[in-house]
Amino acid sequence: MVRLLEWSARHGGALLGFGVFLGVLLPPLAAATRDVVTPVVACLMTLVLLRVDFVQVLGYLRRPLLVAALLAWVLLACPLIVFALVRLLGMEGPLAAAVVIMATGCAATSSPAFARMVGLDGEISLVVAVLSTLLIPFTAPPLALGLMGIDLAISLGGLMARLALVVGLPLAVSLVIRRLAGPQRLATYGRSVDGAMVLLVVFYGFGVMDGVQAMLLAEPLWVLGGVALAFLGNFGLNLLTALAFLKPAGARVALSAGLLSGNRNMALYLAVLPAATDARILMFFALCQFPLFLSPVLLRPVYDRLRARLLT
Repeated sequence: MVRLLEWSARHGGALLGFGVFLGVLLPPLAAATRDVVTPVVACLMTLVLLRVDFVQVLGYLRRPLLVAALLAWVLLACPLIVFALVRLLGMEGPLAAAVVIMATGCAATSSPAFARMVGLDGEISLVVAVLSTLLIPFTAPPLALGLMGIDLAISLGGLMARLALVVGLPLAVSLVIRRLAGPQRLATYGRSVDGAMVLLVVFYGFGVMDGVQAMLLAEPLWVLGGVALAFLGNFGLNLLTALAFLKPAGARVALSAGLLSGNRNMALYLAVLPAATDARILMFFALCQFPLFLSPVLLRPVYDRLRARLLT
């Protein structure tokens, strides 16, 4: 088992890419795993917390201006910038609404794992991912309603209960495991934990691909256009964020901020949006998993070169 998990850690990028396409190719697999997305995310968060250096996390919390700036950028500035671009380009309809709503999302809970996978700062990614998840009930609904005129019908109490499960419970469980296992054992099995995270993210990818194959067969051009827009939104926010924070925060933090800004947590929206929501908006959120899952393998060479130039 240890060898399998370590192998998964070494081949994480390829496995993520394989997983997202397998969910499309095997609709029964996607349908069977759709209902376990939330517990899988909770387990993933637990493992992410096990691999984080809390001393460094506390160090970032002592830099409140940096954390506040990152949160304001991810949750407020990015949606406004994307909304302005959508209006400037004259985009309308479900895709226009979906890409703006995507930009209001919190950072993906897998951001710390992805940051570690490509050699970036997992600690700052964790801080922003957790805090943005806690703040999203207060920022996303008014932005989506005010900018696009769409009521997401997010129940504050229901979403906070979900967040307590997805964030609070894993935090408590990870602290207990840390106490029982000790730092030396955690360090010994660190690569195994990384491998387990990869497998959980792959399993999550199966569930969110439910319905994508049927839509692809029915409207291939729309799906391909949605995938292209999802990549453009992900990589565009990544680049814009990295450039915005390069000078004030340094290269390592800027690159990490870019990665987490591009990778948004669409699972929460898929879980809380009502059934009456436009099906194309929900489908776009599923298509956003392609750049999310493929970003580690596609961007790893880019980050390797940038680290060699900017961090030496």
